[in-house]
Amino acid sequence: MNDETSKTDADAGHDVQPKVLTPEARRALAEAEARRVKYLEKEAAVPREIGGRGGKEPGRYGDWEVKGLASDF
Repeated sequence: MNDETSKTDADAGHDVQPKVLTPEARRALAEAEARRVKYLEKEAAVPREIGGRGGKEPGRYGDWEVKGLASDF
């Protein structure tokens, strides 16, 4: 994910050279990856609910949604 060049759309039909990322951009990507890893480790440490609904914690988003129906609490 911390490539030296940015990704371009191959289907564009152009012979475009990939853009070289600046050191600041590479550092930002590395910091984002570190935050993502830390978040996933923290999420894995949370005990799983038995018999509960799947997915992310609804309280995180401020509402509950079941079968397309949302209700605020």
